[in-house]
Amino acid sequence: MSTQATPIPTPTAPGGLPLIGHAHHLARTPLPFMTSLREYGSVVRIHIGPTPAYVVTDPALTRRVLVTDAAHYTKGGKIIDALRVFFGDGLATVADGDTHLRNRRLMQPMFNKAHIATRGEAMIAQVREMVAAWPADQPRDVYADMNDITLAAFLVALFGTDLPPRLRTEFTALMPAIMKGTIRQTVLPSWITRLPLPAHRAHARRVARLRALIDQAIDHRSARHPDRTEDAAAAAGCPHAAAAGSGAADGLFSTLLNAEEPLTRQQLQDEAITLLTGAIETTGTTLAWTLYEITRHPEVERRLRAELAAVCQDRPLRHEDVEQLPYARRVLQEAIRKYGPAWMVTRTAVRDMDLGGHRIPAGADVVWSPYLHQHDPAHFPGADTFDPDRWTPERVQATRGSFLAFGDGRRKCIGENFAWAELQIILATVLQTWPRITLASRAPRPQAVVTVKPDDLALRFHADTKGGTARPGGGERPVAAG
Repeated sequence: MSTQATPIPTPTAPGGLPLIGHAHHLARTPLPFMTSLREYGSVVRIHIGPTPAYVVTDPALTRRVLVTDAAHYTKGGKIIDALRVFFGDGLATVADGDTHLRNRRLMQPMFNKAHIATRGEAMIAQVREMVAAWPADQPRDVYADMNDITLAAFLVALFGTDLPPRLRTEFTALMPAIMKGTIRQTVLPSWITRLPLPAHRAHARRVARLRALIDQAIDHRSARHPDRTEDAAAAAGCPHAAAAGSGAADGLFSTLLNAEEPLTRQQLQDEAITLLTGAIETTGTTLAWTLYEITRHPEVERRLRAELAAVCQDRPLRHEDVEQLPYARRVLQEAIRKYGPAWMVTRTAVRDMDLGGHRIPAGADVVWSPYLHQHDPAHFPGADTFDPDRWTPERVQATRGSFLAFGDGRRKCIGENFAWAELQIILATVLQTWPRITLASRAPRPQAVVTVKPDDLALRFHADTKGGTARPGGGERPVAAG
């Protein structure tokens, strides 16, 4: 696609500083800064250090970048380069081409609904055990709890039910610090990230330790199950065999370990890190915000509990119930819309491009923001209002093309089906276990790290509906009341 002879002048966002450009805005006030760019035009130039980047504020133009003209905007840019240090060449960061296509085709069966269903009951059991262990009536750091639970559930799904507890514990301890260090590297100028600062060295050590843990998880699986080829073949032909056969302890990762064209150990590590990050941080953040919004909207909570009771009656949740909870899905989708989860994603133009009349030079970073698009009042009236009914069939058409939390096009998140299943399992289990939830801290403020997380959020979980005797229980994450 050739550029126009007389392109539209691209405005530059105000507030840039010598050497660092707009990096101080991205580091200190990323969400207000990102959403403010809409007032300057559909494409706005910013600087990350001395390097210009082009922020797309019109969701229709973002769809051109991701779908229509995707061949001319490759997976790259400063954010992807920084994430590649962490992910390696996992599916989320590997360049477009044969490797990406091969790995996506290899991993696709892991995330079809039938395969996910084989892990559903194991995930529910893991989540139920953890949620039931919380002590009643005590303030809890819910963001930390949700990340712990999503990690534990995903480890069961990914590596199987017999992963040693010590590995799960260390995964849980490492991931938050690693994610914080990773996002720091995405917003700082590259010359700063190359300095041998203590924070950078600590981040490198944590990433190396994470890779060692993944190796241990793979070795543990291989030692316990040296040959699952026959089981895998049987499961491919019969979903019930996968759920009940001798391979039931295996996880989704067995698909990669049993591939006809084996992946190297480095490639296995890269894909495991990509999957862990994609499944934990975004899911945990969404659940924390969802539970917060439930405490603010009693009618939403009432409808959620009524739907769950109608489907499950008096029995515990089963995996087949998940598809029968449409209101729960709308509540979760509204939490994803309102709070991100991602707030800044990049592509790289491979040639001079015309984007909405603006000239994008070859090699330039193109930035898009799901958070910005999902707060666009033209598509989401009352964008700051939590309204699950905006996702009813009658109203959802108005949002078409603007909900981009999972991306779009050929690089759309491969784990979307799994994310919805995990989100609904955890939300339903929390509601079944605890009849009442109340806020125990001030209202949280959105904080852009990897996801848009709550800066401080504590909730209380009550065993009764209107106060009374607390049930006994254990727990690991109490906090002081705010």
